[in-house]
Amino acid sequence: MGGQISILRDIYSFGLLLLEMFTGKRPTDGIFGDGMSIHQFTAMAMPDHAMDIVDHSLLIERDFANGDDERYKNDIGYQDDSPILETRLEECLVSVMQIGLSCSAILPAERMHMDVVVNKMKDTRDSYLNLRRRRS
Repeated sequence: MGGQISILRDIYSFGLLLLEMFTGKRPTDGIFGDGMSIHQFTAMAMPDHAMDIVDHSLLIERDFANGDDERYKNDIGYQDDSPILETRLEECLVSVMQIGLSCSAILPAERMHMDVVVNKMKDTRDSYLNLRRRRS
């Protein structure tokens, strides 16, 4: 409201949205205070503790094809998958959260440009879809 409109502000907002979606936390969440932000919270966990902060509802595979809503309890990150598949899934999640961090950098000059964001998101999507095909 009152500030200048800029692409770099839009990129910042997009970054925060990614962090919100993948951590399941809002920037106004009660755990953020005393100088802690969603950006700092995520940055401190990356990359080794990303799975500790990821919203675990993202790891639940939902299959409603037959109308059976009891078939959504398959945690694709930690049940019968091989360690290689688990690692690949974690790499995809880390990649998206790293994009969110790059987009929400404090200094506008350090933010990723949107054409780079789009290419990185496409690469991550393709990697994830390849992972899903291997599970099938």
